[in-house]
This record gives sequence, C-alpha cells and structure tokens, in this order.
Amino acid sequence: MDERQYSTLMDVFQGMLDPRKHRGRRYSWLFLLTLIASAVVSGQQTAHGIAHWVALHADELRERLQPPRSSVPSESTLRRVLRKVDATTFEQRLACHAEALAAMAPPAGTITTSTGEVLQGQAIDGKEVRGVRAHGGSLHLLSLVQHGSGRVLAEINVDEKHNEISAAPQLLAGRELRGTVTTMDALLTQRELAQQILDQHGHYLMVVKRNQGKLYDAIALLFDDPPWVVSNKAAEYQKHTTTEKGHGRRERRTLETSSTLSEYVDWPGAGQVMRRQYESVRLRTGEVSSETTYGITDLRLSEAGAPQLEQVWRGHWTIENKVHHVRDVTIGEDANQTHTGTAPHVMAALRNAVLNLFRQQGWTNIADAVRHYGASVDRALALIGAAPG
Repeated sequence: MDERQYSTLMDVFQGMLDPRKHRGRRYSWLFLLTLIASAVVSGQQTAHGIAHWVALHADELRERLQPPRSSVPSESTLRRVLRKVDATTFEQRLACHAEALAAMAPPAGTITTSTGEVLQGQAIDGKEVRGVRAHGGSLHLLSLVQHGSGRVLAEINVDEKHNEISAAPQLLAGRELRGTVTTMDALLTQRELAQQILDQHGHYLMVVKRNQGKLYDAIALLFDDPPWVVSNKAAEYQKHTTTEKGHGRRERRTLETSSTLSEYVDWPGAGQVMRRQYESVRLRTGEVSSETTYGITDLRLSEAGAPQLEQVWRGHWTIENKVHHVRDVTIGEDANQTHTGTAPHVMAALRNAVLNLFRQQGWTNIADAVRHYGASVDRALALIGAAPG
C-alpha cells in the first residue's frame, strides 16, 4: 500500500497523474478533481449534474479556489476527466485516506478477547453497479468495510475475467491485518483466503454453506446431535441468545459454538465452529420465518466466546446496511447511467470517500448530510479540505 498520508481528499488529489496531452490544457487536473468532488459532496450523481452544479456556483467557486482562468470547465471537459482518472491509483490513495480517518475516529465494531486484545471487525462483500449493465457493460466492485462505522477501507474492480474468489486475496494483499477479524459470506469461504488472513496475522469468521460440502456436513452433524455436544466439557461449548423487538417484528438469534472439531476439520487454523439460528415473528400476523447458518473461525473459545462471535457475525451486515443500501437508495448509484471509461468506477469510489467523510463528521442520516453540504459551497469545499471550514 501507498505509505503516504492522505488526511483530506485534496491530499488524495495532489499529484494524481494527469493523462492529458500538455497542449490544450485549460484547467489544472487538481482544480478539475476538486470541482467534481465538491459536486458529489453536494449530492450530484451524474456528470451532467456535476457540470450544472459547477455552472450554478461558478462565481463562488472561482472566488474560493482562485483558478488562473476566469471561466469554469464545460460538461464535456468534466466527462473526459471522469473517464480518464486512473481508477486503480485512485482507489489505492482513497484506501490510505480511509485508514487516516479510521486512526482519528473512536473505535467502532470491535470486540475484546478474554486476553484483553481489541479486534476490529471488517467485512468483505461485492456489489454490482447495475446502471452500467444497462449500456452493455459491467462493473462489479469488491469492498472491505469496517464493522460499526461503515467506513470503506478498500475497494477493487472485479473485472470480467475474474470473480470475487480471485479478487479477495488482492483486496487484502499488503494490508496489516493484525488486530482485525475479517468476515465474509459463503462464496469467499476458501482455504486459501483463510490461510492468507492468518499469514497476515489477522483473524477470520467465515459463513459455511454447501460449497464447502465436507465442512458443512461436519458442522451440521455436530450441532444436530445435542446430547453428544452437551456431554462434552463446558469449555468446549457455549450458547448465546438475543431477542429484539422492532419494525413490527420480534427477532430471536441463537449462536452456538464448539471447539470440538478444531483438531479434526481440514481447515487452516480452525478454532471453533458455529451454528446460528434466526427466527423472526411478524407481530401483526404471527407469520414466522427462520434460518439456520453455520460458520467457522480461527479464534479459540478461550479467546472469544459465543457473545463475541454473535457480535462479529451481526457486524458483517454493516456493509449492506451502511454502504450498499445507502449507495443504492440515498445516493442513487444503481440508477446512475454513467458507463464510459473509468467514470463509473471513479464515481463509485468518490461516493465511498464522501460517505466516509460524512460519517467522520458524525452524520447518521446521509440524506440530511447531503442536504447540509449541498446548501453551501463553503461547507462542501471545507469537507474535502479545499477551503477553511
């Protein structure tokens, strides 16, 4: 990873490679990126919206940013910028920016082991940007997101020649995983990825489904025979149940964990296996739905018991609730028709960065944050580090 410090988005933009030919450059690359980021902070979702916002606020932007020219760029210029940004380098720099924000923020989404070690939960999951598909292309992004805060720590493009299984090792490569526990859905429950996380001094919690048939059957058999489990020493088995009521439902979650199989399953660093049972009752109709899921972690029962593992397991849903859902519903990512060059990837990366900044400022309602910064050019510029707050 890039070792430089990027405490603001302006730090990220400084020194970004300008791919344009020198002849005919009317505006600096930094100035153009600043305008685009400020417009995204203000709620603009498309190249046309960005250009319109810049035109509407041209006088204020010229006064605050003091560009050498008295004009502002056209929509076609801004579109070309979005298409030509080096998305890979941009994502690498934004990952460093996210790490800098995380270092300044209070802990979120952590558990404390019995030895006193604090472990930060982080989730891996993928998302397709559907608006690109409407034009015959595809963009599938794999993200690493901090539990609790929803901060996007890193993201890469899963190109058409690969899939999430081959992309996940690249996403984690070179990262310091010491003091973290990484969660993922069953697709990424792979021996090689488990070993990589251990080699990078991290911990994992993986959901186990039938794509790992032998492991799934062994875990299911263990928990389907309760008398055999209970007959083992208490030190090898724990159970934790939580009940919640809200949104017209009563939910009950029970997580059982056992270290009985740790020496028998063929899995890197296996410490415990788990069964998680979820039941939801609609209070108005009495309708009941349930689901049983299995998992595995390298954490020993002596390090993290059923309550901590349930917390980590639930923390995985941060990536859906605070990132994917917000990008789709509040920011309108899937409806966005940007589709040429690197533009859709760059816009997705910018949305992640802006969400990180909103949450760093304490915003829990992202729609309110968009309205707040959209009402003031000064606020938008200050958020990205382009003008004093």
